[in-house]
Amino acid sequence: MRPNGRHAAGASQLSAIRMWAMCLLLLSAVAMNPTAAKAAPSQAAATTHVYLLRGVLNIFSLGLDTIGARLEAQGIPVTVANFVSWSSLADEAATAYRTGRVKTIILVGHSSGATALPDMIAKLNQLGVPVKLAIGLDSVFKTRLSTGAERYINIYIGDGPGEPVRAAAGLRGKLDNVDVRGTGVGHITIDKSEAIQRRVIAEIDAAIMRSRGPAAPVAEPGAPRRARSAAATAPSRN
Repeated sequence: MRPNGRHAAGASQLSAIRMWAMCLLLLSAVAMNPTAAKAAPSQAAATTHVYLLRGVLNIFSLGLDTIGARLEAQGIPVTVANFVSWSSLADEAATAYRTGRVKTIILVGHSSGATALPDMIAKLNQLGVPVKLAIGLDSVFKTRLSTGAERYINIYIGDGPGEPVRAAAGLRGKLDNVDVRGTGVGHITIDKSEAIQRRVIAEIDAAIMRSRGPAAPVAEPGAPRRARSAAATAPSRN
């Protein structure tokens, strides 16, 4: 006996409805538990630590908090602090590096926080700890980089208060001064600019990808510093 065409069509429609229902249930489960859809952070990201140094008063560098939140969403540990903490943060980073909990150290600073970066790098180098990447946003004093990160990027506004970073003789590591005058950003807004934030995060992501290679050479522990940046001697301003 041949099956009724109407019954066959109904069975086919019922199968399709069941398939759609299963798909909707799966989508609902993902929506209710979005973390299940996230990829686990890579080992390189999990063993990286990014230190973000704000300028004075902790009220003019809040774009660093946004950058930090975006990095944490990628599974990258961060610390956001005022620039005056750079020395104790260097000690903290060195301890974490020696224990193996942290293998890649990245520094970002805005305004006076950017001016303090060379001092923090120098102290880490003295402790035998390499710095993979440092990014300064509109450093406000003339700053000389005497000991190096593997790469140092100084993003500054050439017709504003920001200054290019000078390389001392014998500097190891790559130094890039990037003048962003004419882009519409100012000293107070550079850290909050979406384009600048994307650039900073992209550079950090690229450095983490490179971190699987050999680390750049650093000064031996206890080696004397050839030059001192202005961060510790100049009065603070944002």
